[in-house]
Amino acid sequence: MTKVTLHDIKADSYVQGLIDAGNRHLAAIGFTEHGLRHVGLVSNIASNILEKMEHHERECELAAIAAYLHDIGNAVNRVSHAQTGAILAAGILERHGMPPEEIASVIGAIGNHDEMDGNPVNTISAALILADKSDVHRSRVRNPDLAKFDIHDRVNYAVERSFLRVYPKERIALELTIDTEICPVMEYFEIFLARMLLCRKAAEFLLTKFELKINDVKLL
Repeated sequence: MTKVTLHDIKADSYVQGLIDAGNRHLAAIGFTEHGLRHVGLVSNIASNILEKMEHHERECELAAIAAYLHDIGNAVNRVSHAQTGAILAAGILERHGMPPEEIASVIGAIGNHDEMDGNPVNTISAALILADKSDVHRSRVRNPDLAKFDIHDRVNYAVERSFLRVYPKERIALELTIDTEICPVMEYFEIFLARMLLCRKAAEFLLTKFELKINDVKLL
C-alpha cells in the first residue's frame, strides 16, 4: 500500500475535473463558490486544527485529503453530495493505493460533513466539519450585485473577516466580522444555525468546546 499525500491528490486531473465541474454546477443553480479556493482553504484549516491539537502527522494529512475531496459529489448533484462524494473518493484513493483503513476514515469524514445528515464520526470528520463551516466570506459570492442577492449571498457578502482560532485543549473559536448594514446577525443564524450546532458536536468530539464570536460578541 502507498502513503498517499495531499500533493498526489492535487496532481490528479480526475480530481481537478470533479471539483471544477461541481463548482460550475453549483454556479448554475445559484450557489456560492465551491471550487479550488474553497477546497484548498478547507484543506489547510482541517489539517491545521489537528496539528494545533497535537494529533499525529498522518491524521493531519488525511484530514487535508478529506477536505480537498469533500465537495466532489457536487459534480453529480447537490442532493446527497456528501455521500456521493465519499463513494467517488473511495475509488480515487483505492486507485492511488491508499490502505483500506485510511480510505474508510477519509470517506467517513466526507460522507458526514453536511449539516443535513452528518455527524462527527472520527477526528478527521470533526476537523473537516469545523473547517468547512468556517468558510463564510464575501469572496464566495459570485456576483457582487446587492440588488440580486438572496439571503445566502447577503450573509456571505456581509462577512468581512472570518477566522477559525484554535486554543489547544480549551476551545475552537469561529471569529466573524459582519457588516450589519448588509446583513443583521439574526440572518446569519437563520441560515447557519444548523452548521454551528454541527460545529459544536465536532468540537465536542475533539474533546473541546466550540465558540462563535460575531463582532467581538460571544454568541455560542
